[in-house]
Amino acid sequence: MTASTWNGEWVTRRLGVELRGEAAREHLGLAVRRNPKRAHLLVSRILGKHVPQRPGVVYGAGLELGRRVRELLGAGAPVAVVLGYAETATGLGHCVADGIGGGAGDGARDGVTYLHSTRRNVPGVAQVRFEEEHSHHTGHLVLPADPALMAADGALVLVDDELSTGRTVRNTITALHQLRPRERYVVAALADLRTEEDRAALEKFAASLGTTVDVVSLAAGDVVLPQDVLERGRALVAELDDPAPAPAAPAATGTVRRLTPGWPDALPEGGRHGFTPAHRRRLERALPGLAAELAAALPPGAQRVLVLGTEEFLYVPLRLAAALEDREPGVEVRFSSTTRSPVLPVDDPGYAIRSRLVFPAHDDPADGPGPRYAYNIAGRPWDAVVVLTDSPGDRPELHASGGLLERLAAHTPHVLLATVPAAAPPLRGPAFSSYAPDEVAWLLKDLTDVSLEAPTEEREEAIQSGGAHYAESLPVEYQPSAEYQRLFHTALDASAHRIAAAVGTVTDMVLTGRPRPVLVSLARAGTPVGILMRRWAQHAHGLELPHYAVSIVRGRGIDTTALRWLAAHHDPADVVFVDAWTGKGAITRELTEALAPFPGFDPSLAVLADPGGCVSTYGTREDFLIPSACLNSTVSGLISRTVLRADLIGPHDFHGAKHYTELAEADRSAHFLDTVSDRFTHVGEDVARAVPELLAADRTPTWAGWRAVERISEAYGIGDMNLVKPGVGETTRVLLRRVPWRVLTRRGAGADLDHIRLLAEQRGVPVEETDDLPYSCVGLIHPRYTKGATGADGKAAR
Repeated sequence: MTASTWNGEWVTRRLGVELRGEAAREHLGLAVRRNPKRAHLLVSRILGKHVPQRPGVVYGAGLELGRRVRELLGAGAPVAVVLGYAETATGLGHCVADGIGGGAGDGARDGVTYLHSTRRNVPGVAQVRFEEEHSHHTGHLVLPADPALMAADGALVLVDDELSTGRTVRNTITALHQLRPRERYVVAALADLRTEEDRAALEKFAASLGTTVDVVSLAAGDVVLPQDVLERGRALVAELDDPAPAPAAPAATGTVRRLTPGWPDALPEGGRHGFTPAHRRRLERALPGLAAELAAALPPGAQRVLVLGTEEFLYVPLRLAAALEDREPGVEVRFSSTTRSPVLPVDDPGYAIRSRLVFPAHDDPADGPGPRYAYNIAGRPWDAVVVLTDSPGDRPELHASGGLLERLAAHTPHVLLATVPAAAPPLRGPAFSSYAPDEVAWLLKDLTDVSLEAPTEEREEAIQSGGAHYAESLPVEYQPSAEYQRLFHTALDASAHRIAAAVGTVTDMVLTGRPRPVLVSLARAGTPVGILMRRWAQHAHGLELPHYAVSIVRGRGIDTTALRWLAAHHDPADVVFVDAWTGKGAITRELTEALAPFPGFDPSLAVLADPGGCVSTYGTREDFLIPSACLNSTVSGLISRTVLRADLIGPHDFHGAKHYTELAEADRSAHFLDTVSDRFTHVGEDVARAVPELLAADRTPTWAGWRAVERISEAYGIGDMNLVKPGVGETTRVLLRRVPWRVLTRRGAGADLDHIRLLAEQRGVPVEETDDLPYSCVGLIHPRYTKGATGADGKAAR
């Protein structure tokens, strides 16, 4: 390649920037940034970001870089994770991970896990942050779905398109090394353009941490900058990028059509929260079918097709473009992506960015709704442009006047839009809930910033009248009064030993049937029990059990998005659903019905206490107060009840919930867990005696509780069984949170009901003793609004 044909010549002539190194000039061109921190932009011809390129070339470059990393590390050397940089290298990093793992269809390794940094803020996910000083948008977030991902053994591989000074690498390693020191890091880049001083600085930095940092690249070179390069760059931008209103864009004459790809359930759309070898295998199986769908959707006779990814969403569009290229050898397929990098366009053969499309951001980015760009697309004879985005990027701005789709429709007769559902990561504390991140992963959508609360009587009237479902709003979460907190502590002191024994018993019952169960608690009352069961498995058996919390809504069923996520990440046969207690068995029945369309899941429910006789796996069938019934979010990790409302929860979203950080001072969640866990060392003999007895006993559900509720409903003229709340825990909740009518207690019930009598007296609620009651007590909600209404305090209706 001669200097006259190199597409960096213009910048060298006008800006004084020189790129030296034959291999570097083969891969890279130059452009001028609209950025006060760096005047020039190195434009890769093999990255597929700013320059449309054959997808096979782009993917092949990433695979080759990954193979070189694999050779450096040596056969069998463990790789903890591959981390790509947003936004430019998110796709490249994923390709490098494939190359380290052997490439598509290559069994050289089982594969490596991939993660990329992001500039999209995802609520409820814990963050690691580092800075990239020279970037237009400097902040990077690392948002692994599982904190253990970043703690894995082995080398950590960092991937970027270019290594210019090494400052970003040092910032990244500094942040990650504080979390988990490791012996080795590898930096992989398409081009290594560091000076000798930069190389020495990285070696000195590594030595200061007591680690090794190796660098692998496809090309090496260096960049020579004049001392006044920033001033010259600003002058060029001022001269050529006229701030006056731009002339009207060409009319959008092309058509826009939506495709609905058959995306596999719960498969992550990329590496924002982690992409494992198992995810990679699922994608490889799906790609031929996805490519066939895309080929069938192309306009007849299409010969020049651009597949356009969107910002960080690069890998799946690239792989789909490559699959289309392989499937349709007669079609000229190119791949490129939109970007947030502002670059000066100059229509000159010696310049790397010949044209620019400008449009508003369409993915609600953390750094605001600034303009976005697509380069080197305008003016080329595309028969069709296929835009691929993820579901958070399919917002009104994408379709609006002046949006990306309209801009593209001015340059091609056919625009096809395919949206891939983004796999929401589990939420973890402390970003979401006050529980430790390893204790529970919440398969929920964070609605913390949404106003959903309504006063108790207002909710009661709307629910009983049929005007609203209970899951569409939330009760007001008040800071617990001193009186309620005393009740909680008194109940906890009285029952901690009994709860610990029941936890150990139900956990060992579960372990008898499944040596490595996946605990899935029904949020939110079941979640503290799931955490305690997980702790017992650690304490008594040295097992680290996965634990998730999911939503189930009476009358609406279990969260099907969460079920698909679980099925994609675990064997459904290993899943055990966990709750705190049963009442009349409404949730037990709901779970059985909801799981019917999902083969492989066992609908049985494991509970701490089963006074209603509704399940066969339980710790006890005694009806006593489990102290977590006394408080709301302040004993449940500061998490609200779950929410299911059509305007908030989309078809691919988890059910929602809120995190009440403002109640942190009143939080007793950890105290409850620790108090019960501290009794584990004292209940071993109780558990060892109880489990064999239960295994030998007839544990067939009797449904005595359901029949009792039916009798009570008839006797008191209550047309809606949901207004009858059986058991000590449910009665406590009625007295604390609902509009109670009366309380029924079993004749002769003793001190376990002292708090019930006290609360009833305080609220002026009559207490009636009765015979033939399988529970210690039953709370009746006031049916004053309507009889036979649907909906009530669903999750409490266990």
